[in-house]
Amino acid sequence: MSTKLRAALGILGGLLLVFVLIPGCVGLTQYNRLVQAQETVSESWAQVENVLQRRYDLIPNLVNTVKGYASHERNLLEEVTRLRSQWGAAKTTGEKVQAAQGLEGALARLLVVAEQYPDLKANQNFLALQDELAGTENRIAVERKRYNERVREYNLITRRFPSNLVAGLTGFKTSDAYFKSAEGAGEVPKVEF
Repeated sequence: MSTKLRAALGILGGLLLVFVLIPGCVGLTQYNRLVQAQETVSESWAQVENVLQRRYDLIPNLVNTVKGYASHERNLLEEVTRLRSQWGAAKTTGEKVQAAQGLEGALARLLVVAEQYPDLKANQNFLALQDELAGTENRIAVERKRYNERVREYNLITRRFPSNLVAGLTGFKTSDAYFKSAEGAGEVPKVEF
C-alpha cells in the first residue's frame, strides 16, 4: 500500500470521525437530555396528582360537614361533588388540570358559604377539615409551580439548538399542559358592608 493511499485513508478516517462520530455523540447526548427532561415532567406531574388526590379525599368529609348545617346550599354542594367526580374520571393531564381548576373555584365558594353559618364555623370537625384543606392548597400551589418549571425546562430543551434537531427526529414535542390561573383570578373581589 502506498504512502499516498495510507495518507488518504487516514484523512478519510479523520473526516469520518468528524462528520459521523462526533455528531452521533452530540445527538445521543441531546436525546438523553430530552428523555431526562420528559421524565422529570412526568415525575413532577405525579407529585401534583398526589396533593390533588389529598384534596379530593378531604372533600367528601368537608361537604358532609357543611351539608349538616347548610342544607339549602344544595346546588353548590352538588357542584363540588360533580367536579370532584370529573377529576376522578379525567384521563389526560389537560382534563385533570381543567377539572382541578374548576374545583378550586367551587371550594372557594363553599368556604364563603360556610362563613355564613356561625355554628359551622365553630364546629371542630369543620375547623380541622378547613385547616387540612388550607394546608393541602398550599402544597398544591408549590407542586404546581414546580410542575410548570419542569414543563418550561422541557420545552426549552426541546426548542433549543441542537436538541431541537434531535427532538424533531425522535418525536419529542413541546408541552402546553401548564397550570394557569382560574378565569377571573386577576379581578379584585367586591367587598360589601
